[in-house]
Amino acid sequence: MTPRLLFRIVAIAEAVTWTLLIAGLVLRATTGWALGVTLGGGIHGFVFLAYAGVALLVGIDRRWRPGLVVLAVASAIVPYATIPVDVAVDRRGKLDGAWRREPDTAFPDRTPLDALVRWFVRRPAVLIGVFAVLLVAIFATLLALGPPGGR
Repeated sequence: MTPRLLFRIVAIAEAVTWTLLIAGLVLRATTGWALGVTLGGGIHGFVFLAYAGVALLVGIDRRWRPGLVVLAVASAIVPYATIPVDVAVDRRGKLDGAWRREPDTAFPDRTPLDALVRWFVRRPAVLIGVFAVLLVAIFATLLALGPPGGR
């Protein structure tokens, strides 16, 4: 899977989960069914965290400037904004190419994160495992802290 395809999948998934959350909010407002918000919000929160992690991973691999990584992550805060961000970075060629698996002498690493991401990309099973464990740990911690705005 290329960086472009992975980023596109999670950008679309993040937008779809906005629909689930909004539908849950509408259902709660019109019928009083609060479980819709709980389900839609939980799924959206999990996918939001996955999108943020993938944006960071792809941004480091594709050598995005920090501001672009922040913009990509922040776009998930605005409903459906991940789609135009995906289109924009793709049009600018920021998602082109395969994963960087080897050091590039023409473009040496800028930070230790470059080498770390390359190490993980060469070991996709380890990357997926670590990513999943971190994602679940962060999600569980946030669930324990409670919903945004309190109960």
